[in-house]
Amino acid sequence: MKKYDLEKLELLPKEPGVYLMKNEDGTILYVGKAKEVRSRVKQYFVPGRDGRLMVPYLTIQIAHIDTIITPSEKEALLLENTLIKKHQPKYNVLLKDDKTFISLMINHRHQYPMIRLVRFKGKPNPDGLYFGPYTSALAARETLDVMAHVFPLRQCSDSELKSRTRPCLLYSIKRCIAPCVQKCTQEEYNDHTKRAIKFLKGQDKEIIQELENEMAKASENLQYEKCASLLKTIKQIREITQNSRTLVHSLIKDCDVFNLFRKEDQFIIMQLLFREGKMIGAEHYVFNQIAATQDEIWESFLIQHYKTSEDIPPEILLPTTLENQAALEEIFTDLKKKKVILHKPERGEKLSLLKLARKNAMIQFYQEKKEQSLSEEILMDLQETLQLTRCPVTIECFDTSNISGSDLVASMITYTDGAYDKKRHRLFKVKGITKPDDYGALEEVLTRHYTKAKEADQLPDLLMVDGGKGQLNIALSVFKELEIASVDIISLAKEEGRHDKGLTKERIFVPHKKEPISLSIHSPLIQFLQKVRDEAHRVAINFHRKRRTKRVIKSSLDAIPGIGPKKRMLLLTHFGSVKNLKKATQEDLQQVKGLTKRDITTLLQFIQS
Repeated sequence: MKKYDLEKLELLPKEPGVYLMKNEDGTILYVGKAKEVRSRVKQYFVPGRDGRLMVPYLTIQIAHIDTIITPSEKEALLLENTLIKKHQPKYNVLLKDDKTFISLMINHRHQYPMIRLVRFKGKPNPDGLYFGPYTSALAARETLDVMAHVFPLRQCSDSELKSRTRPCLLYSIKRCIAPCVQKCTQEEYNDHTKRAIKFLKGQDKEIIQELENEMAKASENLQYEKCASLLKTIKQIREITQNSRTLVHSLIKDCDVFNLFRKEDQFIIMQLLFREGKMIGAEHYVFNQIAATQDEIWESFLIQHYKTSEDIPPEILLPTTLENQAALEEIFTDLKKKKVILHKPERGEKLSLLKLARKNAMIQFYQEKKEQSLSEEILMDLQETLQLTRCPVTIECFDTSNISGSDLVASMITYTDGAYDKKRHRLFKVKGITKPDDYGALEEVLTRHYTKAKEADQLPDLLMVDGGKGQLNIALSVFKELEIASVDIISLAKEEGRHDKGLTKERIFVPHKKEPISLSIHSPLIQFLQKVRDEAHRVAINFHRKRRTKRVIKSSLDAIPGIGPKKRMLLLTHFGSVKNLKKATQEDLQQVKGLTKRDITTLLQFIQS
C-alpha cells in the first residue's frame, strides 16, 4: 500500500480551505476544512497528538491529499458540506438525504380550509400553513384525530365538496358542519378555522377565552343548546391540553436542543424539538467509524441537517461552543432571513434540557446495543437449530402474489444483521406466465435474480422462500442449475397456507429432511422468521395491488379518444383517481394545465356517458 509522503505536508497552503484525503485508488476517504489547512493536516500525522480512534486507520490509507483554498471559513464550511454530499467519504459524518417529514397542513387560502397530514422532502409547497414537523407519524395522526373532535372542519376532497348534494355521516355525528350543502355560514366556518390554527400554535388559552365570551352571549340570548355545545368544546380543549403537555417551558419558544453520547467509535446525536414552548418530538442519528473532532462533527452535522428555512428555529442549543460558530450562525441567518443563534447554556432551564437530550442519547445508544446483541443471538440460534453451514448475517426472502394468474409479481426483501435492509428489497414482474402458477413464478424470479447476484458476487448467507416442500425444491433446483452451493435454503409455511398474523403453528422445511421442523409458537426464532416472511408477503401484495390498479385505470382511460399517455398522467396527477375525474365539472377540467378546449369537450362526454 502506497503511503503519503510526509515531506509534501510542507507544500500544503496556509490559507483557509478544504482538504480531501484519498487512498491509492483515488477514492476520497475524508473531507475536512480548516482555518489554516497545512497546520490542521499535519496534526493527523503526529503520533499520539490525535486521540480519535479512527485516525490511525485513516492515515495508513492516505496516499494523496488535494486542497481547495477559500476566501473565508464560511465558504470552507459550505464547500466541505457540498463535497461530503457529493463523494460520501467513509470517515465523515454523513446524513441520509432521503428523510421525509410529516406535518399537519391547513390550506387556509381555500374558501373552506381543511386539516390534513402531509409528508414532504426538503421544502414544503407554499400552499398552506404547516405545523410540525412531527418525528412520529403516530403523534401526528393522534393530533389530527383530536382536531377532528374539537374543530368540525371538512374532511372530504375538493371534488367531493363540490359534488355533494346532502351531508355525509360526519355531519350526523357532529364532526363536520357541512359547508358542502351550506349547513353553516362562511363566518361560522372561518371562526372554526381560526380557532384550529390558534390551537396548533399553542394559543389554547385565547381560544378558551373566546369560547367563554361567546357562551356568555349565548346565555344572555337564551340560546341554551349553543351554550351546551360551547361548554363541551371548552371542556374538550382543557382535557386535551392538560393530558398532552408533558413538557411545557415558559422560556423556550421555537428551539432545537442537541446533545450526543459517544463510546469508542460509535455515537448518537439526539435532537429534541420545541415549538411554541412545547416539546413536539425527538429524533436521533447514529454514526460509526467517524474520524472527526467534536467540533467537526457538530459543524458538519448541523450544516447537512438544516436544508431549508422552514427547518431552522431561531435558537439552537448545543453542548459546546464551536470554533466556527459565528460562520454557522451567518449561514443559517442568510438561509432563514432571520437571526439564528447557536447557544451553549450554562445554567437554568435550558441547561436542564441539554442534560435531558444527553440522557435520551445515552438510553437510545444502549437500547440499540441491546437490540444488536439480541439479533446476534437469534442469528446464531438460527444457524444451530436449522444446522446451517454459516451464520445467516444476510437473509433474502421471496414471495409471489397474483389473483387468478393476473398481474403476477414477486418480492424479495433482505435482512442484514437481523434488521430489515430496505435498500436491498427488489420487486419483480413475472413474465410469460398467464395462469396461477406459484412454482413457475418462483422459479423464474429466482433464476433471474441469482444469475445476476452470482456474477456480481452478492449472494446471501440464507435464502428463505414462502411456502412448503414444493417451493423449497424449486429453489434447490434453481441453485443446482446455477451451480450455487454456498447459500443455505429454507422454506417457511403457515398451517394450511394461511397468511394471517398471530400465534399460528409454523413449519420450517430444510433440505435433506423429510419432515419439517416445528418450534414453539413462543420461540423468538420462529417469531423472527415470521417477521421476515410477513414483510416479504406485505411488499408483494402492495406491489400487486399497485400493478392491478394501474392496469384498471389505464384500461378505463384508454377508451377516451384523443387523450394520450401524457394527458392521462396529467389527469391522474390532478384528480388522484378515475373516480374523482368522473365527478369533475367543466370548471374543474379548465384548471388542468395542458388540456385544450377539444380535450375538455371529449372528457365531459366521457364523464356524462
